[in-house]
Amino acid sequence: MEGEDDPKFPAFPFEPYSIQIDFMKALYTSLNKGGVSMLESPTGTGKTLSIICSALQWVIDKKEKLISENRLNGNRNPPSGDQSVPEEEPDWMRDFFLKNEKGDLGNLLSKSEGEIEYPKKKDNKVKLSEEQEFLVDEYESEDERVSNGRAKRKTSCSSSEEGDEEEEKEVGEEEGFKVYFCSRTHSQLSQFVKELRRTKFGSELNVLSLGSRKNLCINEEVLKLGNATRINERCLELQKNKKQVVSKIKIQGVGEKMHRTKASSGCPMLRKLKLQKQFRTEVSQNDALDIEDLVHLGKKIGTCPYYGSRGIVPTANLVVLPYQSLLLKSARESLGLNLKNSVIIIDEAHNLADSLTSMYNSKVSSSQLEEVHQYLEFYLERFQNLLGAGNRRYLQTLMVLTSAFRRVLSQEKDSSPLNPCNNIQRPDEQKSICDSSMTINDFLFCTETDNINLIKLQSYIKESNIIHKISGYGAKILSMRSGSTPDDGGRNGMGVSILSGFQALVNFLLSLTHKNGDGRVIISRRKFICSGQHEEGYLKYVMLAGEKIFLEIVDQAHAVVLAGGTLQPIDETKERLFPWLSPNKFHFFSCNHIVPRESILPIAVSRGPSGTSLDFNYSSRNLPMIIMELGRLICNLVTVVPEGIVVFFPSFEYEGQVHDAWKSSGILERITKKKRVFREPRNNTDIEVVLREYKETILTLSNDNLKKGSLTHSFTGAILLAIVGGKISEGINFSDGLGRCVVMVGLPYPSPSDVELLERIKHIEGLGDSNTSVSSKFWLNNETYNGDVAQAGFGILRNYKGRGRDYYENLCMKAVNQSIGRAIRHINDYAAILLVDSRYVSDPSKGSFAHPTNKLPQWIKDRLVSTTQSYGEVHRLLHQFFKFNKQRACQNS
Repeated sequence: MEGEDDPKFPAFPFEPYSIQIDFMKALYTSLNKGGVSMLESPTGTGKTLSIICSALQWVIDKKEKLISENRLNGNRNPPSGDQSVPEEEPDWMRDFFLKNEKGDLGNLLSKSEGEIEYPKKKDNKVKLSEEQEFLVDEYESEDERVSNGRAKRKTSCSSSEEGDEEEEKEVGEEEGFKVYFCSRTHSQLSQFVKELRRTKFGSELNVLSLGSRKNLCINEEVLKLGNATRINERCLELQKNKKQVVSKIKIQGVGEKMHRTKASSGCPMLRKLKLQKQFRTEVSQNDALDIEDLVHLGKKIGTCPYYGSRGIVPTANLVVLPYQSLLLKSARESLGLNLKNSVIIIDEAHNLADSLTSMYNSKVSSSQLEEVHQYLEFYLERFQNLLGAGNRRYLQTLMVLTSAFRRVLSQEKDSSPLNPCNNIQRPDEQKSICDSSMTINDFLFCTETDNINLIKLQSYIKESNIIHKISGYGAKILSMRSGSTPDDGGRNGMGVSILSGFQALVNFLLSLTHKNGDGRVIISRRKFICSGQHEEGYLKYVMLAGEKIFLEIVDQAHAVVLAGGTLQPIDETKERLFPWLSPNKFHFFSCNHIVPRESILPIAVSRGPSGTSLDFNYSSRNLPMIIMELGRLICNLVTVVPEGIVVFFPSFEYEGQVHDAWKSSGILERITKKKRVFREPRNNTDIEVVLREYKETILTLSNDNLKKGSLTHSFTGAILLAIVGGKISEGINFSDGLGRCVVMVGLPYPSPSDVELLERIKHIEGLGDSNTSVSSKFWLNNETYNGDVAQAGFGILRNYKGRGRDYYENLCMKAVNQSIGRAIRHINDYAAILLVDSRYVSDPSKGSFAHPTNKLPQWIKDRLVSTTQSYGEVHRLLHQFFKFNKQRACQNS
């Protein structure tokens, strides 16, 4: 390949730093070799721009090389199959707007006579007036259809992403060398598109952004539902309500017309197919558009941007999409994503293994099982005598399953192995937990449902559209009893979607078809809290075997790139996602930060201003003396740190406890004399408001300080109390004055109080060890620990000393690294990082590799002040640090 030994990156919009050149060359080289690569570059080093300019340049160079080789071999046509595009077209745009020459006629004639679907004759034998719409069509299984000599019937779409379909797609040839870029949130994807526009690729390549229905829907009636799950369900329901429309098409080259029946969508934003075509055309003609741009365009044209964007997937050179759309197999199939020979770039990949497996989890609650069972009874009571044998058999099977699952979650005391906590007396005032876990086979055997063919049942649910029939009828019955009127979405008077319970059950049943060792079934019975209050029980399938899911992606793609600010420890990721990968197919690159050493001050803080040791472990963090000492520390920080301080707590509960204690003791009042206090809200919809006010406070005060004599108050900035693992710790950047100091309170180890985490630890402990023998059944009972659930979990955790314990520690330090990485966003930025806990302080007598600071990013670890004699020394270092950087900033301005 031209430039293979020394690739050039002309698309970079300014003179790159040396580490950016190194990063781009490393990515380019790994794409040449194929396989899997992990590229680590600290946040604030221009990672996104480097990925764009390197990966897309590789695509263009690769195409040009193949075209050149093709010409040398005597074939002057592009390798993608285009036989007519003029050579003066840009190489990367060849065969871009071509239509499929066969078109609809080719697809029609490619079917055998037995596969052509003719309109069904109406069955006049059954007349149920207004209830006829709820009667399911007669059903035969595939085996029965084959034995009867009938062609396989067309499958109806179910209430899942697998069933989405769009009529009359008009697309071009599948684009070769496609690049898929995915990240966790829509805001991160929008930022990627903004960076892309800074390069020539934003206008020269066909870029497509894919998003969820919630982010792309423009049907106001659907959007009012608010919840993403309900929006998905309502959208799919509207696709069911299609009207049959007869149209005429002209057969090319024949000169005569034929009639064809096609469906018109029940959604007003999808009824005019010409508008969908116009939408696709305008997207292709515009520069790179993000989700907001697509929504704006859809509203302007009056057509659905969600389905419109899906139709552009085959011809796109670069597809920008969220994690789930690429990593979840059913979503890939629904969207028609072809990963063959593609380049897949997964950004923010620090928690990829857990993110990947969690997508395959499923959960159905006891109340959902009760509702589904009730709706099945309603339906069978009304229609049983009108249903054929096939429908009756499968509906009765569903009844058997819901009954069995309800028994599992009931509080009846029996000797079943599914009820390890039977005969335990629980006081009403004591929170009681008795969760258990087992393999799929054990669960099916213990519930006596192991003789049910779940694969055939899934096919029936998908093909028959039965859950929509039952949901619609159930909603009607409930509305008649309550005197209300159900809306078109089949919802009861409480506004809760009936479909949600059915879909939860369907997803759980699908999970039970996985291989026995791939995951575990968790049984969580009702949890009594106090005074009769309780949390309802549920059944949950937890996927554990991420390597099998990832193998499907790596096998298809030419190269898979995992990128992030901190990807350590890489060994854990390799073991969990691609242990089968040969060493020559794996590449790792890590670079340092672009900021100079004097721009960052990380300090391990072991003692507060009064000399009290700061130890935030589980048993001591709730002590009043610890909480007060932390408050005194913050009181001192607000006097020495300019502008903004972000303080990260391990949980919302602990932040609330500390805030209340500070408020009652007067510490909060002392803090607010210097800085305005903001708190991260639990509701994500309120975060934008809080962040905006936090930013405006700091910017206003900074501007006041620039104007001599205009400062009329004593505020020096603001302080934001945030949560590790919350919205702020993951996706919000605090550059410049927004984050002059980041305080990490304690080591945020997850509390091992749920079986799911312990099962994951147990699974990871046994990775790569064929001799590991672990029990297939497992439960967490807090009775042994006098009601202390976390202590019960810690008791189990102590049994693990290898990979499982490493994973547990890595969860903590990954969360720390993500949180403290919110500051230092560019080369001229500067910030202090305080790790407040005596466990961060190094002990010279112990050279343990497991020490938490060993898992900090290298650029922080290299500059860490690991020991201080007292808080006075910390205060002095902070004073010198901010004085120096303020003077340097003034000199550079």
